[in-house]
Amino acid sequence: MKNLVVISGAGISAESGIQTFRDANGLWENHDIMEVASFQGWLKNKELVLDFYNQRRAQVLSCLPNEAHKGLAALEKSFKVSIVTQNVDDLHERAGSTSVLHLHGELLKSRSTSDPSLIYPCKTPIHLGDLCEEGSQLRPHIVWFGEEVPLIEDALNIVGQADILLVIGTSLLVYPAAGLIHEAPRTCKKYIIDPYIPDNIPSDFHLISATATEGLQKLLNLIHD
Repeated sequence: MKNLVVISGAGISAESGIQTFRDANGLWENHDIMEVASFQGWLKNKELVLDFYNQRRAQVLSCLPNEAHKGLAALEKSFKVSIVTQNVDDLHERAGSTSVLHLHGELLKSRSTSDPSLIYPCKTPIHLGDLCEEGSQLRPHIVWFGEEVPLIEDALNIVGQADILLVIGTSLLVYPAAGLIHEAPRTCKKYIIDPYIPDNIPSDFHLISATATEGLQKLLNLIHD
């Protein structure tokens, strides 16, 4: 069974109604991204950061997987599918995908501010004064700008074993995730699905200019030929 590795981004979840992380102005609900998605922002205003992620968590819980999520899950019948996602929602899992690595963390988890290994399920708001078992404030289990990406080595290993690589719903502008495509074997078949194909995509990629759902249908015809 061939290894199909998927690198997914915000575009696949946008079709479920989840807003992309930032708009063209680099703002989220009139907040500068660094105010709500960096460790410096956390130190400056913890309550603002918690509220930002509490709202996003509630939004994710109100959304459902779309046909693209379901289509990727269905591919497990024919391929060994490994998903490396930049998304912090759980829509891949809810659609039925069984191997999902979240590069940038998970919105439905919290973690200790003193011990990053203390991670807890979280479907309710996090408030100031909510503590881990060691007595430290809880924070969202999210990789903020400027923080290390602890699972990047695992992601590199997964991509390095791909027979087929699919990039879907991401413009590949955020590093280190954007560098993952260069780790795929030279013989690997490579595809990208996105309405706006970025200029920096290597020439050995097959380009499918479409939304995630539309593009996935086109991809199925190619990989099953």
